Amino acid sequence: MRHAAVAMAAASTTLAVASCDTGAGTTSDGKDPPRIGVLLPDATTARWETQDRPLLEKRIKELCDDCRVEHANARGDVAIQQEQMESLITEGADAILLVPVDARALAASVRKAHAAGVPVVSYDRLAGGPISGYVSFDGEEVGRLQGRALLKAMGDKVRSGRIVMMNGDPSDPNAVSFKQGALSVLNGKVKIAKAYDTLQWSTEAANMNMSGAISALGAGHIDGVYAANDGLAAGSISALKANKVRPLPPVTGQDAELAAVRRIVAGDQYMTVYKPFGPEASAGGAMAVAAARGAGLDQVATGKVRTSEGTAVPAVRLTPVSVTVADIKRVLVKDGMYTIRQICTPQLAAACARAGLT
Repeated sequence: MRHAAVAMAAASTTLAVASCDTGAGTTSDGKDPPRIGVLLPDATTARWETQDRPLLEKRIKELCDDCRVEHANARGDVAIQQEQMESLITEGADAILLVPVDARALAASVRKAHAAGVPVVSYDRLAGGPISGYVSFDGEEVGRLQGRALLKAMGDKVRSGRIVMMNGDPSDPNAVSFKQGALSVLNGKVKIAKAYDTLQWSTEAANMNMSGAISALGAGHIDGVYAANDGLAAGSISALKANKVRPLPPVTGQDAELAAVRRIVAGDQYMTVYKPFGPEASAGGAMAVAAARGAGLDQVATGKVRTSEGTAVPAVRLTPVSVTVADIKRVLVKDGMYTIRQICTPQLAAACARAGLT
């Protein structure tokens, strides 16, 4: 293992790096403990800091008690994440687990890490460049689940109805996969009246775009909303309510955020896609530890994925789950994602009773 400490405070930013030291000093064989960088993309999507980060750190500690985790969040800024990568490479990290802000823009940093002998595990989003491993969910299946749910919720309105598509950030390969999966279900079945790509997955941008769609189409002429994740769903629903659209059309989502689950109970959002963060973080943490120790990643992988450079690398691809109000107790509560008490605020008491969340 390299001996330099990982200093990740980028010169042009005031980002603080949270260091989770699970061991002190050197190991029993005299080497410095392995150092693993965990680079998250933003704080806009709640899951990164509330779910993935603590689960990843816990898994890494379980597998490598003396490993040190250097964590940073790029706050949606490509340049910041590039500087964070540069610092980890220069100061001698043993592995980097990366969720890229922009997969293509980070490819050069991944190539630099590869040249320096620092393996990069791409987490949730497929980064460009010579990554060593990949852990994520089947993105196209996410889109297919959303598309099927939307058509089902629209019922008889499908043939004559019009929908608005609120897609994610096109610089995120996952957003591209979600969109492709959704279109494979929606094309030829329903009229897509308006479609937007939402930079940085911004809830505020989704709100503005939906307001524009309502102005263009009319408040009574939106029969469904494909929202690629729960943040975009929140922005879309807020705009629909502000423009007095009644009743609300069915709106999809993704990530099973607590606020979204509550909206589903209340009847404001139709569904979300649950991607169990535990199994993803477990596989990601295991890959990061194996990479830091110089071990092969095939022992963790269940398959392969082809990188942007055409190389097949070890991968874990997990299966997403569609969740409507009828599935909350059976899927989310049973899986330990949330308790009924967390979901059912006093304002939702009657709706929770109707949903069997008692």
